[in-house]
Amino acid sequence: MSLGAAEDDSATEIHLPADIDWEMLDKSRFFFLGAALFSAVSGTLYPMVVLKTRQQVLVKDTSCFKLASWVLKQEGFRGFYKGFGTSLMGTIPARALYMGALEVTKSSVGTATVNLGVSEVNAVAIANAAGGVSAAMAAQLVWTPIDVVSQRLMVQGGSNVNGSGVSAVRYNGGIDAFRKIVASDGLRGLYRGFGISTLTYAPSNAVWWASYSVAHRLIWSGVGTYCCKKDEGGFRPGSMAVVTVQGVSAAMASGVSALITMPLDTVKTRLQVLEGEGRPTIGQTVKKLVKEGGLGACYRGLGPRWASMSLSATTMITTYEFLKKMSTKNQEVFA
Repeated sequence: MSLGAAEDDSATEIHLPADIDWEMLDKSRFFFLGAALFSAVSGTLYPMVVLKTRQQVLVKDTSCFKLASWVLKQEGFRGFYKGFGTSLMGTIPARALYMGALEVTKSSVGTATVNLGVSEVNAVAIANAAGGVSAAMAAQLVWTPIDVVSQRLMVQGGSNVNGSGVSAVRYNGGIDAFRKIVASDGLRGLYRGFGISTLTYAPSNAVWWASYSVAHRLIWSGVGTYCCKKDEGGFRPGSMAVVTVQGVSAAMASGVSALITMPLDTVKTRLQVLEGEGRPTIGQTVKKLVKEGGLGACYRGLGPRWASMSLSATTMITTYEFLKKMSTKNQEVFA
C-alpha cells in the first residue's frame, strides 16, 4: 500500500513517485546509512540545541544572540559543542529504534485503517501520527539517559549569565558525568524526566507527522491545481520540486509542533538539568517557572528550538526520503 502519493481528483492529477514501504527496504543498508546521515545532521544543528537548553535553565530571560555572544567569548566555538560526543553516541541507536518503529507502525496502521474503510487521506494522517508516537517512545529508552548526560555538559559554565541554578558539580566528559550521576542518584538519575520526555516527544512527534502529512497534501493540491491547468495530461514534478515541497511541509509542521509542546520541553529540561533544587516535581517546576516570568518563561528557548526543529525537520525529511530511496532492495523502481 502506498500512503505517500497524493490523491487524484476531478480537477488535478499529480503523478508523485511511489511511496517506499518497510518491506521494500534493505534493513542493514537502511540503518547503516541512516546512522551516518543523521549523525552529520545532528552535528550541524547541535549549537542551536545548546543555546535552547541554556536559555531554558536561566533564571532571567536572555536573548539568543546575547547568550551566543557570551558563549563564544567565554568558551570559544567549542562551547557550542559541549556534550556532543555523548549525544552522538546515543544518536545512532536512538535513531535506529526511531526509524524502525516509525516505518513498522506507519505500514501496519496505514494498512489496517484503510482496510477498516478509512479514506486514504485520513489513513495517511493517522498512520503518521501513530508512527510518530511509537517512534518517540522507542527512542526515549535510549535517548533519555543520553539527554540527561549531554544536557548537564551543555550548561557547564553557563551559570554566570543571569544565574541558572545549575549544580556546582563539574563533569570531565560524558563518562565522568555518567559515573557521577549514577553514584549520586543511581540508575534513576539517568532516567530523570523520562515521563515528561515521553509526554513531550510522543505528542510532539504525533503532531509533527500528522501536520506534515496534511501540509504535504495541501501544498501538492495547490501546486497541482495551478500546474494541471497548463497540462491536461497531469503533472509530474521533478526531484527538486518534490524535495522543496517536503522541506516546506516539514518547516510548517515544526512550527505547529514547537508551539504546542514548548512548555513541556522547558519543564523536561529543567527536571533533567537543575540538580540543586531537592529533586523538584513537575508541579513545583512549573510553579517556579511561572513565578520567574509568567507563562512566557515556559517558552524560553522557543526561537532556537523552532529554528532547530525547522532546520532539523527539513533536513531530516529530505534526508530520510533520500535514505529510503538509497536503501530499497530494487533500485530500478526509481529509474
